[in-house]
Amino acid sequence: MTKAVHILAIESSCDDTSAAVLEDNKVLSNLIATQSVHEEFGGVVPELASREHQKNIVPVVDQALAKAGIDKKELNAIAYTNGPGLLGSLLVGTSFAKAFSLALDIPLIEVHHMQAHILAHFIQNSSDDGSPKFPLLCLTVSGGHTQIVRVDSSKEFKIIGETRDDAAGEAFDKVAKILGLPYPGGPQIDKLAAKGDPMKYSFPEASIEGFDMSFSGLKTAVLYFVRDEMEKDSTFIEKEIENICASVQHVIVQTLIGKLERAAIQEGITELALAGGVSANSALRKSFEELCVEHSWNAHIPDFEYCTDNAAMIGIAGYFKFLNSEFGSLDNAPKARLSL
Repeated sequence: MTKAVHILAIESSCDDTSAAVLEDNKVLSNLIATQSVHEEFGGVVPELASREHQKNIVPVVDQALAKAGIDKKELNAIAYTNGPGLLGSLLVGTSFAKAFSLALDIPLIEVHHMQAHILAHFIQNSSDDGSPKFPLLCLTVSGGHTQIVRVDSSKEFKIIGETRDDAAGEAFDKVAKILGLPYPGGPQIDKLAAKGDPMKYSFPEASIEGFDMSFSGLKTAVLYFVRDEMEKDSTFIEKEIENICASVQHVIVQTLIGKLERAAIQEGITELALAGGVSANSALRKSFEELCVEHSWNAHIPDFEYCTDNAAMIGIAGYFKFLNSEFGSLDNAPKARLSL
């Protein structure tokens, strides 16, 4: 019987400090320390994020090992996010991972954050009916990225469409700020939109050839629309916020699903997946599932706990690299920008 592989994974690309322990492709623990310090600023403050990571990383790793029932001497490798992300935040996770790897004399595995979001579908204890088969077409949607990615293996990724400006998650957050909603705004819009009429207001959808997208124009359109309506009625947002949220969400979801559908048809791929923090959006999940039912495609959506930034997704990506003996070096530095 082959001996199980135990990997400690660390994720610190933005404002969540997370540590997970995996036994092969099964998650034994997956802990996340969120940072509430950014709420009063309406967005993540990089310097504050890195300081919070420094406070959280040791106790989070300690708790992850304890919950998994794994002694550090049983670990076979340390996987960590080396980009893309906030450089100060990445440095905290990178420094800890390197020190731990050196102290235990075990391999270090560098993981691309966006690849990890996609590979989260291969975690064994997901509620999905089964892991996707290659080739796979994945719509990856987060606060910093919006991409349609063709995946031919655990290490072959090709972007065939992406946003040219704001990511979809960024658009949600910016619209939420215009409407006076608390940070993070995306979940707030999702909640309010459930009670609104998605066809009440018509907001523009960017017309771009191919599979690229744009969301900056939507944000500007909402800003001017709200400004003009508030001049007529100062209580407009209060009265219509549910309908505004529903209408904005409709345009974003329609854009994403429309591009994904055309890409899947052109690529001839029937295995479709949704990944990234915005994949937790209820309207997006519903539209994605309806699209796949309509075309008889296989739909794959990760459990909620693996949608947002978490270390378990870093661990599964690290596991694939471990099997291929793709190890990192103590000399390598994290990168804020990193191509897929």
